Amino acid sequence: MNNKKMGSIVLRSLSILLGLFFIFVGLIKVSNVLSKELHKDLRKEYVKYAKVFPLSEMFDFKIPSKWYRRTVGSLEMICGAAMAFIPNHKIKNASNIVLLLLTLMAVYSHYMVADKLERTAPALVFLFMLSGRLVVYYQLQRKEEESGEPTANGIKQD
Repeated sequence: MNNKKMGSIVLRSLSILLGLFFIFVGLIKVSNVLSKELHKDLRKEYVKYAKVFPLSEMFDFKIPSKWYRRTVGSLEMICGAAMAFIPNHKIKNASNIVLLLLTLMAVYSHYMVADKLERTAPALVFLFMLSGRLVVYYQLQRKEEESGEPTANGIKQD
């Protein structure tokens, strides 16, 4: 198997797995249908996270924890679905960037409320995975451009 094909498989796999993960996590934040216990725990945690929301200090703006949690969860589900199911790489990358920003915000929130590493670690892992997906995409795109092969969305489709 050549490097381009392998890179394309890695990119597709990362996109689908990350997308499905964020759909799952977003659904837990928005609804208790998957796990009442996790949903209840997240509701409590978002009360703390809303207090350290970065724009709160800058603009003297307080965001209700309920709407903060629902907005983050909805964005995670929408962007996760786009990453997992929409074939357009521009949309996938835009979703990747939004999820990367949300994950950075999660790491920031965990730090500001002095959460333990066990609570912060998943956000860090997914921050690196989302970053890695973008790196793989841009490396494949650069290789395609160097080889001079025409591509539909930056990556040769099989």
